[in-house]
Amino acid sequence: MKNNLRVLLSACLTIALVLLITASYSISLAFGALVAGAVYVTLKTKTAHSQSHLIAAWPEVIDHLMSGIQSGLSLSESLVGLATRGPEVLRPAFAEFRNSLFRHGDLEIAIEELKSLFQHHGSDQIFEALLISKALGGSELLSILRTLGDFLRQDLALRREIEVKHGWIKNSAHMSAVAPWILLLLLSTQPSTAIAFSTPTGGMILIAGLVMTALAYLWMNQLGRLPQTPRVFTKLSNSKRGAHIEISRP
Repeated sequence: MKNNLRVLLSACLTIALVLLITASYSISLAFGALVAGAVYVTLKTKTAHSQSHLIAAWPEVIDHLMSGIQSGLSLSESLVGLATRGPEVLRPAFAEFRNSLFRHGDLEIAIEELKSLFQHHGSDQIFEALLISKALGGSELLSILRTLGDFLRQDLALRREIEVKHGWIKNSAHMSAVAPWILLLLLSTQPSTAIAFSTPTGGMILIAGLVMTALAYLWMNQLGRLPQTPRVFTKLSNSKRGAHIEISRP
């Protein structure tokens, strides 16, 4: 709701400003729609960046767990400690885990609630390793966590490298998409240009330009989208929590 209000406010301010400059309702509406789309994409990208920070924190979680277990803490105590010692972005979630553990008194239920909260393949792997360790005794837990931490770090490093290279291409594409609209805004300060785009034909050209810009942006994002690793652990039965685990096929 808050994001929708920001998009609407940005569109209204843009329409008012461009109308003041060009005195053309059609051009103003076109720029309003363009800015609304840009603000929506920016807010969505910000959310994606927040998700990226959360994902990047999982190797640190593994380090904290290994440190706690090596110092003699139990698995439950190590997980509860993440509410105060873990990465800041994850502390609220582990505070909820602590509350759930105190409420139910069942480590498995609390871990399953964490899995449902994060819904990410990296966290699934960590939590499943903990559940398996709890069920089998946990003699190899440190080795499993160390291997998993190395794997997650390598995956994050590779993705960051790819994202940086894709970022250069995306920025160039953004500039190419915005350049014609900047030129239009400059030309619209001339009364003849504003009058020309105020006609039905000019309006159709503006609509076509908006549609082509949107299609080009969607196509660019589709080409540059990185494949997401699927979540492979799903519940087979809800009759008994933690009783059955199956591997789902992507």
